[in-house]
Amino acid sequence: MARTKDPAVRSLLLDQAAHMLRTRQPVTLRTLVAGTGVSTMAVYTYFGGMDGLWKALRQEGFTRLAAQLAAVEVSADPVRDLAALGAAYLANALENPDLYRVMFDAGFDLEDTGAADETLDRLVSAIDRAKTNSRFRDEVDPLELATQSWTIGHGLASLVATGPLPHQALTYGVPMLTALFTSAGDEPGRCRQSVERGWGRILPATPGSRDRSDRP
Repeated sequence: MARTKDPAVRSLLLDQAAHMLRTRQPVTLRTLVAGTGVSTMAVYTYFGGMDGLWKALRQEGFTRLAAQLAAVEVSADPVRDLAALGAAYLANALENPDLYRVMFDAGFDLEDTGAADETLDRLVSAIDRAKTNSRFRDEVDPLELATQSWTIGHGLASLVATGPLPHQALTYGVPMLTALFTSAGDEPGRCRQSVERGWGRILPATPGSRDRSDRP
């Protein structure tokens, strides 16, 4: 009888490969499984060999990102939802820093080339809702604004999750997104409140503070 595959082993090998790539360690069958408690045969069992591992590696990053974004509940406030999607993007980068870096730096293809498009599509959808609700001007290009919003999130993620800035730098996302969405037509005070609510899950905790995402 065929042995049931363990998803934890697959994730372990992907995380190990991502870490080794980021730290510039040579990745071979033997070095990959060293210290993991699994055999080299596991690479064939789960990926069909090293070529399959490379293809699965970047895909796993986008798969985990998609799960984070899908967990963001749609609210009556599309600007809050935009900020919440940005916070989910950052949460994924902070939880998977090695894999996050490989998602964008690795020189191998995705298994599903539409995976990155799905991330952008969620932002575009929220921007369309903001236009429908008269939060953004009618002439705003959803794709352009979504790309600008993603650029802010990616910049912070790169500098905090895999770069030199401390976690506290995530607070900069609030004024940056507020400025961006205000330029799209939102009212500054209302925009700031919406962004703070959506961004709150990712902000550094301070003694005695409440979760900003729960503010009325």
